[in-house]
Amino acid sequence: MAKAEERGAELVRFIASGLVSKPDEVNVVLADDGALELEANADDRGRVIGRQGRVAKAMRALLGRTPGCSDLQLEIVD
Repeated sequence: MAKAEERGAELVRFIASGLVSKPDEVNVVLADDGALELEANADDRGRVIGRQGRVAKAMRALLGRTPGCSDLQLEIVD
């Protein structure tokens, strides 16, 4: 991963780990298409997404404001 992708992945991992009950199961990887994929425990996935996707939108907004990460996409995978 390049420096910007690493910074973005670390930011998303930090935020998601603070939201879930099992932070050791949070994983962020760079997909082949250049998107960051956030994986969490199935029980915690709702917390990462939030009501009507508000938490996911907020993480995407912060990622977009991070220097060098504005063109990164965030996907929450099952």
